[in-house]
Amino acid sequence: MIRVAALALAAAVIFAVLVLPNHPGTMKWSALNRWPLELPVLLLATVAFGRRFGATYFLALLLVVSVVIKVADYAMFSAFNRTFNPILDTFLIWAGLSLLRDSVGGVLTVLAAIGVVLLLILLFVALERSLRIWAGLSPARPLRISAAVLALFGAGWAAADAGHHLEYWRFDKSPPGTAWTTRLTLKRGIEVQQTAVELARFAQDARVDAYADATGILDRLEGRDVILIWIESYGRASFDNPLYAPTHLATLRAAQAEIAQTGMAMKSGWLTSPTSGGQSWLAHGALASGLWTSDNGRYNAMLASGHKWLFHFAQDAGYRTSAIMPAITVGWPESLVMGFDQVFPAADIPYKGDKFRWVTMPDQFTLAAYPDLLPGDPGPDFIQIALISSHAPWTPIPDIVPWEAIGDGTIFNDMAARGPAPKELWRDRDAVRDAYRRSVNYVLQATFSHVARLGEVAPLVIVAGDHQAAGFVAGSDNMDVAVHMIGPPAVLDLIADWNWTDGLIPAADGPVRRMDSFRNDFLSAFSRNIVSKVVSR
Repeated sequence: MIRVAALALAAAVIFAVLVLPNHPGTMKWSALNRWPLELPVLLLATVAFGRRFGATYFLALLLVVSVVIKVADYAMFSAFNRTFNPILDTFLIWAGLSLLRDSVGGVLTVLAAIGVVLLLILLFVALERSLRIWAGLSPARPLRISAAVLALFGAGWAAADAGHHLEYWRFDKSPPGTAWTTRLTLKRGIEVQQTAVELARFAQDARVDAYADATGILDRLEGRDVILIWIESYGRASFDNPLYAPTHLATLRAAQAEIAQTGMAMKSGWLTSPTSGGQSWLAHGALASGLWTSDNGRYNAMLASGHKWLFHFAQDAGYRTSAIMPAITVGWPESLVMGFDQVFPAADIPYKGDKFRWVTMPDQFTLAAYPDLLPGDPGPDFIQIALISSHAPWTPIPDIVPWEAIGDGTIFNDMAARGPAPKELWRDRDAVRDAYRRSVNYVLQATFSHVARLGEVAPLVIVAGDHQAAGFVAGSDNMDVAVHMIGPPAVLDLIADWNWTDGLIPAADGPVRRMDSFRNDFLSAFSRNIVSKVVSR
């Protein structure tokens, strides 16, 4: 009786691993209703072959790999609304650990990492022991041969199901049961191979640029400063999610009225971001390079290609290019190929106040401080400012203070000490959504108040969201972000054929283009006699 219970428990452990979902939407008790076709194959194979050739260790390792893939998918779906790709996304593990360290501290982060490793080891031991229990049956030779035949038959059945769903062949109906763990593992292997091929193709395409040697660039701007402001996690959810729209639309309407009093015009539209939930640099790269940098592999291929960014063209047109990057706290060698004359990371922005946990400084301080960072220069400036106060974990959230009271930033110290701590906030998803609403609203207020203050010098200002927040926060899989252009009416007349909406609230049914279209559209709109040709390098 004890042996039967041990066999049943061992089978249950393997069953649990095989039916484990990889998506938040399927993490339900109904997942137990699946019948994994791999289960009888694994059990019968261990009965047939015992522990020969290290079979139990090998099979246990395969099952652990499948669990890692599923958990990685679950995390990626939760954060970025897509699956995990080993080639492209491994670096995110270190980024996640860095964010965790900033949120809960170095000691807890190390303990968490050790805990994950120990859990994987324990899982491997549990699976190997479970398989060993079945391998220990050691039946007579005829029964082992029968078990091997049945295992082979089960493997064929599982292969039929996997091939049907992967569309290698089609049946009128899916075979009973499911080999979805096998399908998932095979699919990831296929994706890895396809990714390698796609990256090679992307790297080649990135070397071809119709605007590479263009002349007459940006002359319609007539030496006017250009400021590109990125708002973190600002997407269509601010306009169509009832949790956020009432707050954010009211702020945009108030800002629109304030900016209109300066005499500047406003137009707003939609761009589809290559990412959601994070990885802002993919959006920055797509907009400025004109290439669809939808993952880190493509982003790296783009950086290595020598492809010209919008800032390179601005340099060609006589602009001084600058990047104001309060989120950069370590070396950023990639910036050397982005076309910036000067880069100001967090350490070079003179904030003397306390950090807002992961956020190095409030966005209002960044917007107040950056003009004084730029040394005197008679030529025009083309500036990128990447704001970060609306970056997760959205706590603490600063208040807007009078611009003249900002000083060295110590005025924000009491705000930086406010709670709740991230680990407390993130226990309640409704509280997370409310914190997101308030943080984005803070950044919208700070940004457009600053833009209104620029009315006297009348630059061309572009304000763009980088991506939607994580799916459970945004409330949809939509990857559109709002983009606003503010400047003198005669300048904005040059983009009339874009059919953007007047004001700061883009029409819900307005045109939507991918973010990588912006570079060429911008160059064409603000250049009188642009001459371009396809150049292969």
